Amino acid sequence: MNHSERLAAFVALGQRLTTISTDEIAALAARARNQNGWFDQPNVAAAMHGIAHLLAEEPLRRWAARYPPEPTTVRQIGVVMAGNIPMVGFHDLLCVLLSGHVLLAKLSADDTVLMLWLMEELATLEPRFVEYIKVLPRLNAADAFIATGSDNTARYFEFYFGKRPHLIRRNRTSVAVLTGQETSSELALLGPDIFQYYGLGCRNVSKVFVPEGYDFVPLLDALQVGEGVINHHKYNNNYDYNKSIMLVNAVPHYDTGFLLFTRSQALVSPISVVHYGEYTSEIDLVDQLTDVAAQTQCVVSAGARFAGSLPFGQAQSPGVAEYADRIDTMEFLAQLL
Repeated sequence: MNHSERLAAFVALGQRLTTISTDEIAALAARARNQNGWFDQPNVAAAMHGIAHLLAEEPLRRWAARYPPEPTTVRQIGVVMAGNIPMVGFHDLLCVLLSGHVLLAKLSADDTVLMLWLMEELATLEPRFVEYIKVLPRLNAADAFIATGSDNTARYFEFYFGKRPHLIRRNRTSVAVLTGQETSSELALLGPDIFQYYGLGCRNVSKVFVPEGYDFVPLLDALQVGEGVINHHKYNNNYDYNKSIMLVNAVPHYDTGFLLFTRSQALVSPISVVHYGEYTSEIDLVDQLTDVAAQTQCVVSAGARFAGSLPFGQAQSPGVAEYADRIDTMEFLAQLL
């Protein structure tokens, strides 16, 4: 199977996901939710739409053309996949298989239903992939490793995988920059960046940077677009718990009835909470963003007005060349000898 054939199979998979029926998504989501209570139908559908976006033919071909079409030597690549949002391990699967290597996948216990379904769909479209995809409980046979986890598990990965080539990712989150000049429609677009996947992804906004003396009322009003999250019992439990903690400890906060804003130096916030920090000038803002750059996946602002940022509403729609932790996975695979 050559590069063109592998690429054609992924294009076909993207087309399959574009045309998948609502009933099929509902059935898959029901199975997935039995395993992971966060994987409801809207989020499974959003994840499928996101993968279809990654596999759009022209951008996919342009991206793939940047790398060697065939590996110097076919290697077995052990991939430890995360399970925080539906099918989050897909991009690593794409990189390993498209580069011509063999995938040894250790699936997250929180996301086996959807990942196995994706692998089966790909193998149906291109049966030769059966020889390139192996789902295993242990990765002892791997020649190189890609692993995604928390900062604590990353240390574990470093210990066990350190003697072989490895790419290890750690905790990341995303932030928003507000100026106080945003319109209500622009602020509403920030909603998906906060609420999609209930805030569980590294591309979810967990902190906003606002100018000193910022008026939160327009933001709180605009974010009413996300009020439906409170209907999910796990999210609601988190909201009730975090609100209770703030009330008991007299922590100043803003409350929409489903989302809490509180001032904090911390970058990562609990589910149902968004932290905020103030800046006094653009120089001060840049300094603060620089301080947290190593822990930041992406920055969003209205219309991408802030340099290097994405527009509000685009955090959860990465292109195929936007890598987790900003580490080029394809380059890592291309350098294996």
